[in-house]
Parts: sequence; C-alpha cells; structure tokens
Amino acid sequence: MTTDVATLLPGTDVEALTAPEVLGVMVEHFHPSLSLACSFQKEEAVLLDMLLAIEPGARVFALDTHVLFPETYDVWRAVEKRYGVRVEVYQGPSLGRQAAAHGDALWASNPALCCAIRKVGPLGEALSGLRGWITGMRRDQSPTRAGAPKIAWDERHELWKANPLADWRDGDVWAYIHERELPYNRLHDRGYASIGCTHCTLPGDGREGRWAGSDKTECGLHLDA
Repeated sequence: MTTDVATLLPGTDVEALTAPEVLGVMVEHFHPSLSLACSFQKEEAVLLDMLLAIEPGARVFALDTHVLFPETYDVWRAVEKRYGVRVEVYQGPSLGRQAAAHGDALWASNPALCCAIRKVGPLGEALSGLRGWITGMRRDQSPTRAGAPKIAWDERHELWKANPLADWRDGDVWAYIHERELPYNRLHDRGYASIGCTHCTLPGDGREGRWAGSDKTECGLHLDA
C-alpha cells in the first residue's frame, strides 16, 4: 500500500488542485471508505455543500461530546434537513461513565483527558475501517496548522487525509457561504471564529477562543503523533 502522494496521484500537482478537485480525487479513490469529519463550523458548511454535490451518498460523521453549543445542534439539524443526509455520530461507548468518574468539571481539572475522552477516542472509532477522511483545516487558523497539506498520508491513523480548504482564507469561506446561502453556525456571528465545546470556547479570532487562558491549542485530533 502506497503512502506517497506522488505515487497515489502520479503527475499531479496536489497543491494546485482546487477544493472541489481535492474532494473529487478523494471520492474517486476512496468512496465509500471515506468520510468528512464535521464539527459544524463554517469550513464544514462549505465542504458539505461541495462534497455532497460530487457524491450525494458521501459519508459524514460528527463527534458528539455532549457539551456542544445549542447553536451547533441547530445547524446539525439544518444540514441534515437541507441535504437529506444522516450524519454518523460517534461519542465513545464509555463517554458518560468516564466523564462522570472524573466529575462534571473534568475540563477544568484535566483538559487533555477531557479531549481524549470526548474527542480523540471517538475519532479513532470513527476512522476505523476508512481509507480516507476529510477535514476543514486551514493553514491560517493557527501556527500548528500552517503546514497542512491538501492531501497526505495520515501516519497516526493510517489512512489518507485531505484538507481541501488548506489554502483558503476566512473571506473565501464566507463568500462561498453567502453566495450559496448555506446554513452555518450562528455563533460565528457573535465573534466565535472557532467553535468547540461550551466549557472551553470563547469568542476570539482564529483559534484564540479555544482553551482561552491556557497553552493548549489543539484537542489532539490533528496532531501528528
């Protein structure tokens, strides 16, 4: 099995591919063992629209941490209604038991463990059996994402990972949303550039509103390890 993008796509300048072209490549090579990771932020609004136009039967999954904002659940329902899809839900079989064992303020006492229980563990389950996954990562979101490739082998999860919007700017995302009149998370209108769980997300530019007041910048879903 190849893990070299040049072997997977010989003669292709992957960085020159547009977002729809990246999605098309992923669908061609990996559907139906392919899924879009959806956190119902503005980037996923764009990717959902593009992906389902290419392949109406494409798979989409979400990690339900049980502490998402009401606005996130609202746009989740709106997306399913607009596109006639059912988003696959992953939350980990022992989420409730593990979180309860550490108390209701798990995120305050141990943010890393909270993310591991609510997000990292369920992600592993969601990716199990897949050959590729798609994310809404953009290079300008944070320094940890500045080198995100459009398509690359994900060594940590042992499958192909695509970031079709890697070279998009914030204005590009909003222009597409407004042009297509897409449903989006209304927290963005209230200053939340990046939206996670209720207990650790504040308004802010880029990802500065995530885990505000701490050195934490990623939950662990997209760290190379």
